[in-house]
Amino acid sequence: MKILSCTSPGEFEYQEGEKPQLSEGRAIVKIKRIGICGTDLHAFEGTQPFFSYPRILGHELAGEVTEIAENEEIFKGDLVTVIPYFNCGTCVACRNGKPNCCQKISVFGVHEDGGMQEFVSLPVSSLVKKERLNLEQLALAEPFAIGAHGVRRAGVKPGQFVLVIGAGPIGLGVMEFARIAGAMVIAMDINDKRLDFCREAWNIPYVVKAGENAYETIREITNGDFCDAVIDATGSLAAINQGFKYIAHGGNYVLVGLQKGEIAFSHPEFHKREATLMSSRNAIREDFDQVLEAMDSGQLSVEKYITNRVQFEQVTHDFQSWLNPENGVIKAMVEM
Repeated sequence: MKILSCTSPGEFEYQEGEKPQLSEGRAIVKIKRIGICGTDLHAFEGTQPFFSYPRILGHELAGEVTEIAENEEIFKGDLVTVIPYFNCGTCVACRNGKPNCCQKISVFGVHEDGGMQEFVSLPVSSLVKKERLNLEQLALAEPFAIGAHGVRRAGVKPGQFVLVIGAGPIGLGVMEFARIAGAMVIAMDINDKRLDFCREAWNIPYVVKAGENAYETIREITNGDFCDAVIDATGSLAAINQGFKYIAHGGNYVLVGLQKGEIAFSHPEFHKREATLMSSRNAIREDFDQVLEAMDSGQLSVEKYITNRVQFEQVTHDFQSWLNPENGVIKAMVEM
């Protein structure tokens, strides 16, 4: 079967490999769609934390089940998406119902080889199906589930102001689920094209360019209250540090984005707000179920989210261009 391996930073190589064999508790899935994530881009750049090479990328997946161990939910021929976070089931996080931050977590396509290959072997428990959804909807379940999880962590309530910093693929997912939760969404980014996309394609009610006027703009939008929830989806140290000043008194700050450095903020300013700082890592099955239900019900439309479509054989030609923010790529989708 065909495989695409990221052999080292900046290098891809098409290879041939053996099709996996069916084993107990697992399924063989023929990959049909692969969404390109920021993690894939950072891995190609060589800037992704907790990463080693060579690695077969790809964790935003949709495919068709071709073989499967006996079970009562998923069957041969089903179209499925994948929960790509494999947990140990025994650590303190798993015992407390938080498999998404398992101490020994292995993320498909990050810590182990992923979906940029024709066939993959996956645990049956990692597969999710939803009748009536197409392959592209299924492939986008994972990035939207990350957004849904971040909003869940923030405890967003109807009528609250939610500032989402970073209008990339994950940030847009956060915005959508904040909207679905009934929030008044504010999008912030440094990229004018992405802000235009928020305004024109996603109808975000408030769009703010990051910079020296952002503080006063957000003060005005919120009538001086600032934001009940601030959710960072940039993975930028500078953006994360700046985000603290937008938190309302009693508000929450959720870090969905990840970067390598140490964050810094004014303890008195944070303390007087009795603010809450938390991270949001990956997603849980309930988030996937929420996303697929939102797609099925029409609350969430994904067609406008996909800006680039390529065939598997074209990935090495186009991948480098997806790193340039000026090219306006929101989500690239690979077809196999």
